[in-house]
Amino acid sequence: MLELFTRHPRQVGETYGEHFAMAWSFGLPMLAAGLACLVHGILPFLFERTGSNCVKTLHARMKGRGAPAPTPISFQAFDAAI
Repeated sequence: MLELFTRHPRQVGETYGEHFAMAWSFGLPMLAAGLACLVHGILPFLFERTGSNCVKTLHARMKGRGAPAPTPISFQAFDAAI
């Protein structure tokens, strides 16, 4: 069961905690940009570039992350405990 929580983070070279933080650092801005887009649909003079700027910024961050790194052995014990 614990493998379900650690397999993917390990595949991308992160611990569960690191992956959690990274996912939230992408997810929260996407939620904010999505809300801005909804408001923009009603009030087109507001948030004219917020959604597209967020997508561009997040895409640049993700693209720059590079190849997955191997997980250090010290993190494997932590992952196993979760």
